[in-house]
Amino acid sequence: MSAEHRGSCLCGRVHFVVRGEIPAPDACHCQACRKSSGHYFVSADIQRAAIDISGLDEVRWYHSTPDVRRGFCGHCGATLFWDRPGRDWIGVAMGAFDTPTGSHIHVHIFVAEKGDYYEIGDGVPQYARVPER
Repeated sequence: MSAEHRGSCLCGRVHFVVRGEIPAPDACHCQACRKSSGHYFVSADIQRAAIDISGLDEVRWYHSTPDVRRGFCGHCGATLFWDRPGRDWIGVAMGAFDTPTGSHIHVHIFVAEKGDYYEIGDGVPQYARVPER
């Protein structure tokens, strides 16, 4: 039997279930992620076929660029998703999971834009932008 991970927004109007293991998340320090989340944004790329979202009608989408949208609960404002439509995955906020995920940050991206009020000292690779895949 595969793992199942549940998550939700702060008010509970949006719930999601991820089937399978949570891939190693990245920590994005770009200005847009910092402004939308209040700090840097840590998310895991979840295959769309592996996630079920209930309360999707409560999710509001903000198009931060023409090809990227950020999903948040329209009631409590909780940041939940980072989405580039047309891809087979969606970024899910690690802070929205209700239970331990068993995963750990594998990379820090856009560190050239990070806030000046904190240091990154976890020994995980850091990139000024997004590394080549």
